[in-house]
Amino acid sequence: MISQITKGIKITVKTSFEGTYFKNHKIQFAFSYEITIENQGKDYVQLDSRHWEIKDALNGLELVDGEGVLGRKPIIKPGEKHSYSSGCLLTSPFGSMKGYYNMINFSTTKRFKVVIPTFKLSAPFAIN
Repeated sequence: MISQITKGIKITVKTSFEGTYFKNHKIQFAFSYEITIENQGKDYVQLDSRHWEIKDALNGLELVDGEGVLGRKPIIKPGEKHSYSSGCLLTSPFGSMKGYYNMINFSTTKRFKVVIPTFKLSAPFAIN
């Protein structure tokens, strides 16, 4: 588990290897991750959009941008948390992800970025 706090918003990530699959006649390594977003600040905030950088040991970098998370733009009250689970497929048993959320502070109406810390994706059988 890895955590980081940016401007009063704590991001915690837990990862898991889910197995191997064949997709488009190639082996794929499936990983899941659970993210908890905790508002440790004094103001209501809303997660507006996300940016991911997904690195695969074989295929380089994939960038993913989108609105909200899982089709939602959660509003997180002070002292509350929002958690969700998602996943990705890699073409190698090793990789990493990092990124940021674009958030809106309801008190100031200002937008700000919250860092999603770099987390490693690795299949247990491939660890030396």
